[in-house]
Amino acid sequence: MSGREHGHEPPLPHHVPLAGASPRSSDELEVVPGFERENLQGWIPELASEADIRAVIEKAFDYRGDVTITRKDGSKIAGYLFDRRVGPTLAASAVRLMLATSNERPAIPYSEIAGLAFTGRDTAAGKSYEAWVKKYWEKRAKGEKNISIEPEGLE
Repeated sequence: MSGREHGHEPPLPHHVPLAGASPRSSDELEVVPGFERENLQGWIPELASEADIRAVIEKAFDYRGDVTITRKDGSKIAGYLFDRRVGPTLAASAVRLMLATSNERPAIPYSEIAGLAFTGRDTAAGKSYEAWVKKYWEKRAKGEKNISIEPEGLE
C-alpha cells in the first residue's frame, strides 16, 4: 500500500501557502527561537520511583556525554546512552550504551537500574549557534585575519 492508501498526503510544494496562513518573508522563516539546555554534567539524580527512572533516562538520552549506570547488583557500566526502548513496564523497557572501551552495545532493562550519574563531559555544552556567532564577531572586532564561516572541528 502507498502512503496515500494509509491516509498520508504528500507534502505541499514550498510555494503553496497553507489555508489561513499569512505569507511571511524568508528572513522571518530563517529565525528559530533557541532554547536553554540544562547543565546535567555531574548530576546524580535520586531514582525513587518508576516515574523518576523514566524521566531521568529521557534526560540521559538527550545528554551528549557519557553516563554511568549502577545496576541493582552493584556493578557499574559507563558509556554513551544512544538508545532506549520504552515499554509498559520497567522490565519491558531498556537502554543501550556505546562503551568507550569496546564495540559492545549492552542493553540494560530499566528494572535493573539502581542509579544513573551524568559523568561524562557534555560535548554539546556551549556549542550553540549564538555562541559561535558571538565568538566570530569577537575575533573580527579584534582584527583577526583569516577567520572563516566554517564551524570548528568536533573534539
